[in-house]
Amino acid sequence: MFSLTDSSFKANRRDFLRIGTLGLGGLTLSQLLGAKANAATDGTSLADKSVIFLFQHGGPSQFETFDPKMSAPAEIRCQTGEIATALPGVTFGSTFPRLARLADKIAVVRSYVPGDGNHDAKPIVHRETLGGNLGSYYSRVVGLNHPVTGMPTNTLLFPHAVDPAAQAQRFDLGNFPATGALGNAFAPFMPGGNTTLQKDMRLAIPRSRLDDRQTLLAGFDTMRRKLDQSGTMEAMDRYQRQALEMIVRGVSQAFDLSREAARVVARYDTAPLVHPDSINKKWSNHKWYADHGRTLGKLLLLARRLCEAGCGFVTVSTNFVWDMHADVNNAPLTEAMGYVGRPFDHAVSALIEDLEARGLSDRILLVACGEMGRTPRVNREGGRDHWGNLGPLLIYGGGLRMGQVVGRSTRDGGDPASDPIRIRNLIATIMHYLLDINKVRVMPGLSGDVSRVITEGEPIAQLVP
Repeated sequence: MFSLTDSSFKANRRDFLRIGTLGLGGLTLSQLLGAKANAATDGTSLADKSVIFLFQHGGPSQFETFDPKMSAPAEIRCQTGEIATALPGVTFGSTFPRLARLADKIAVVRSYVPGDGNHDAKPIVHRETLGGNLGSYYSRVVGLNHPVTGMPTNTLLFPHAVDPAAQAQRFDLGNFPATGALGNAFAPFMPGGNTTLQKDMRLAIPRSRLDDRQTLLAGFDTMRRKLDQSGTMEAMDRYQRQALEMIVRGVSQAFDLSREAARVVARYDTAPLVHPDSINKKWSNHKWYADHGRTLGKLLLLARRLCEAGCGFVTVSTNFVWDMHADVNNAPLTEAMGYVGRPFDHAVSALIEDLEARGLSDRILLVACGEMGRTPRVNREGGRDHWGNLGPLLIYGGGLRMGQVVGRSTRDGGDPASDPIRIRNLIATIMHYLLDINKVRVMPGLSGDVSRVITEGEPIAQLVP
């Protein structure tokens, strides 16, 4: 495989064909481009749409986020108080002042049913997806890479993608890169990770520094200069040159946050909100809280950039910072929402404002939820425990109907009182947004199981325009 950081740079036509392979099952990227240019579309090609799935790992509380229940008894209602929103009569937990002002641009589901209280990666990886990553199903239909930019169509972003000093991502309580029956070829691209796709792309080497974006960018610049000097670029035919440009220019620029205006980076940046020294070190998860604060805003900014470069499915997550038991690992609700909720409010509102300003509200759909919700009653230590019957769900954009609250919860906030929304409905909402479902149903070569994951289920009816 071609190496970007070899001290003695030698490249030939075969090297560039290998650069262009990008994990496409043996089909080089330059060949793919030729096929796209010379063949009629089969109706399953990429649309100009993307999903950012912000996964709140650990299981966020429905009470302290979007369903405060302040008229309920003290042991049930939101422990941080409530704040009025832009929607008359609707309140959020008080940790979300910026999102409260944007409530007319988002949809909150108060009747979302995660199904169980287990730590895992649902709904991204679930029995409804046959144990495979939801974005991998999308890639199975549209291809692993965008045919113009070379951007992987399914990407997982964890703190390492923007901060090499962050804690390593854990997959024992949520196997996000799982591909199920789809096979390893459809594993998501994971900057700083170890997926097959990243190995094929060799985005940054030496291998010990796969997560170092600066090395990645420097390697690309060096390769471009040496190619120009050697004249190799001129010797390549049109599709080979374009394939190389996808790697050298399109992909590397998308990962470069320094190309953003300083004011934009500052608006997203959540690092000033949670300084590591301000976090009580008695909680064993204090480093996770620090990582969340340092990286969440920049992760969402990077996600927006990747979507603009052609990535159709971007998952963003940190470690289990929403697991608010108030035990030896986790701070109680009132403290933890300062560590976790404030960066969430800041980063998500920055993304929404940015997408609105850029005219991308129809092109990008944001989904935010965790693997479960939290118990109706606060425990003795001031936390909430695992709860699968109800959890918070936020949705923005995608040309869907915003400015509403979908469903109601029971008086104690533990179950749906109306309009239960299940994982199958959420998956269908995402897939109907991204793909032409009727064309997927008749797509040649797609197994029945894969087709059913993508096409079965009813979208959330209240959101459909």
